[in-house]
Amino acid sequence: MPHPARPTVTLHDVAAAAGVSIATASRVLGRGTHTVAPEYEARVLAAAEALRYTADVSARAMRGSTDSIVLIADDLTTPAIALIVAAMERQSHAVNAFVTVASAHGTPERQLETVRLLRALRPRAMVLTSSRFDAAALDGRLLQELRAYTDDGGRVAIVGSTDMPFDAIRFDDHGAGEILGSYAAHSGHRRVAILAGPADRVNMAARVAGFVAGLRAGGVDEARILRRHCEVSRQGGYDATRALLADGTQAVHAVLAVNDVVAIGAMTALRHAGVRVPEDVSVAGVDDIPLAVDVTPRLTTVALPLQQVGADAIRLVLGERLAATHATVSGQLIVRDSSRVRPGAPIPA
Repeated sequence: MPHPARPTVTLHDVAAAAGVSIATASRVLGRGTHTVAPEYEARVLAAAEALRYTADVSARAMRGSTDSIVLIADDLTTPAIALIVAAMERQSHAVNAFVTVASAHGTPERQLETVRLLRALRPRAMVLTSSRFDAAALDGRLLQELRAYTDDGGRVAIVGSTDMPFDAIRFDDHGAGEILGSYAAHSGHRRVAILAGPADRVNMAARVAGFVAGLRAGGVDEARILRRHCEVSRQGGYDATRALLADGTQAVHAVLAVNDVVAIGAMTALRHAGVRVPEDVSVAGVDDIPLAVDVTPRLTTVALPLQQVGADAIRLVLGERLAATHATVSGQLIVRDSSRVRPGAPIPA
């Protein structure tokens, strides 16, 4: 008859029994470089022995030459995330670390569950990427979990907008949208369709708001800006454009998509309907994924420094930090063959 499994004893249990902080227990049991008062060291060692605590093998390995860094992303299938992950891996390998990747499917509940599970692996650092991380989400439980992890000696960096007290890098999504909206307006496009993605995606909503701001500043009437919500995928862009075609393409001069994948789906739908790009309709997106230069016509886009952000996130979690850094990175307009200036259209000075 099998014996029941012995309950897992955690570092938290040892710290509580010894009456010390988790960081102090970690320093004693991890044989770190920080000095611990002999009294506290004796209490921690006695508690560990009484509880039969065994240090995690992966935690010991972490202090050697094979550090582990965890990336938790909403959706690992997108080309933009692929670029970020590839840059993270390159930067990590340069310092003999390796990256473990997990998907949280874009919900706070899954993000919390994933962080809890991966904490057991004792990685040296975690990088979380999503459109938005709120400190108050789930009554603050995700923040508490991440704080417990950093108290235990881990490091956290966030790629996305957040009010959490960790290192963070965010994309200026509103600015990227505004760049593209302004370009479309100053190219003479006066009837513009926006493929907006889901209404609840914070980064996509910011890009849409930027599109509208740039178009309005360039003289486009609000009434001539159409919005179509869609799935953020090639199929989403295709389906939304097919619906747009049913409304009559004669009313549309340009299609602005929240990212390049949606824009490529839009171009496919236009081509299948016999609508020429850019002669009849200009199309543009955001991100500048590699496929943007492989499609025909080549896609006009706002390039975001995805690979730079991936590498910088690793530098943040591996470097010595005295205080959390929140940085914002901007995009750059890349004009290619999928857009044009409309001949004879009134272009603002």
